[in-house]
Amino acid sequence: MFEGFERHDIEVGEVRIHCVSGGRGDPVLLLHGYPQNLAEWARLAPLLASDRRVVCADLRGYGDSSKPPGLPDHSNYSFRTMAADQVAVMRALGHERFDVVGHDRGGRVAHRMALDWPAQVRSLAVLDLVPTWALYNQVNRRIASTYWQWYFLPLPAPFPERLIGADPDYYFENCLVSVGGKGLDHFDPEMLAEYRRCWRMPEMIHASCCDYRAGRSIDLAHDEADLHVRVKCPVFALWGADGLMCQLMDIEASWRERCEHLRVGTVPGGHWFPEHAAPQTAQALRAFWADNHNQRGTT
Repeated sequence: MFEGFERHDIEVGEVRIHCVSGGRGDPVLLLHGYPQNLAEWARLAPLLASDRRVVCADLRGYGDSSKPPGLPDHSNYSFRTMAADQVAVMRALGHERFDVVGHDRGGRVAHRMALDWPAQVRSLAVLDLVPTWALYNQVNRRIASTYWQWYFLPLPAPFPERLIGADPDYYFENCLVSVGGKGLDHFDPEMLAEYRRCWRMPEMIHASCCDYRAGRSIDLAHDEADLHVRVKCPVFALWGADGLMCQLMDIEASWRERCEHLRVGTVPGGHWFPEHAAPQTAQALRAFWADNHNQRGTT
């Protein structure tokens, strides 16, 4: 995977962030979702790298990035902290301003990044999600039963860690299938092997629970403080046309409340479309970036 890309381990304060980079052109940062790692982009990144400098990074707690124990207030796994990690990574690689694309949890980190670091984020693409505040505050029976991990993972340690750790493959593979709507045979074997290698680490299991603990607590406090703040850069909300998120939530309306400049679109498939429909995803992202470039050129 990632043939022709360079691998980096970048020290960022208390943690080390693992990433790969390749291609030439305007920089773009790709942030993966749960329960994956940067291998999620193995099909998409080479398509974008023909004319972009592509950086794919493991979030703290995932993949081969550091996995510190969670703090009592969960602040070291907040989206704010994880966003600051990635801004520092891009700066270390020589990119002061860049586009960011986030899927699932990575999209939530990217959203916080656009709020906290507006001078660095040139554009934001959020793939198959609504803002965290919306999902927690518009919950109903069907949403709660579909996204049950949002209520299970934040439970006090070590309860979810012990249950997941008893059979990580069974638990995480169930997450992939139940949310994605397709069997494991639809996942690239090499990518799936990377997911398994990383989610079998006890430290990753703990860190991912801490991620969701922060999501239910400190992240919501940060979101509440910023409910009046709209993302100023161009935002692209892209989702799987056959996925669960668009059936349960009004994705466009949820993002329109939080953004000044919104574009929306769909690609075939469900939640895991960045890897299952990589060519269509690349095409949609390129069109979004081209429109932004044309608009900058006429102003």
